[in-house]
Amino acid sequence: MASDKQAPAGAAATNQPQGSAFSLPLLYRLFFLLIEPLSALLGAYYAYFDKKAYLELTHAASAPETIPLGTSIVLSQLANLYFFFAINEALVLRSTSDIRVWKTVLFCLLIGDIGHLYTVRELGLNIYWSPSTWNAIDWGNIPFVYLGASMRIAFLADMGLYKSGKRLQKKRTA
Repeated sequence: MASDKQAPAGAAATNQPQGSAFSLPLLYRLFFLLIEPLSALLGAYYAYFDKKAYLELTHAASAPETIPLGTSIVLSQLANLYFFFAINEALVLRSTSDIRVWKTVLFCLLIGDIGHLYTVRELGLNIYWSPSTWNAIDWGNIPFVYLGASMRIAFLADMGLYKSGKRLQKKRTA
């Protein structure tokens, strides 16, 4: 049936079966479909095209003068993961208005946020709450990841997803 088709999440959810679609607030739309994918593309760019700067910004004291082949490959793989993250979030979430898909994708990304924050622990615990010491990459690795995780937690907790106090209902099949 034509009414069973789902509109993209960025579009108004009209003529949808009860519970399969939702109205996506502007803040979530801007962050998940535009800002965050673009920032991931920026990370991919630096990890692939400016590896020396990427390593120097990550930890200048241990950045090599000449990048070893293995390190270059790992940075290229990291760039690929950032690219995957960007297109996965931007395209998968744009392709559906099913809240279950959105929540599944955003939960997986939240796990990634936790892992990403954990990876910088070797820089010392101050890295997590010392903005005066942060450089450009730290701003992306710490507060921006905190923001992304906070946005995902808010979405997963249904903040701002309901109108008139009505909760979304799962689609019932007859």
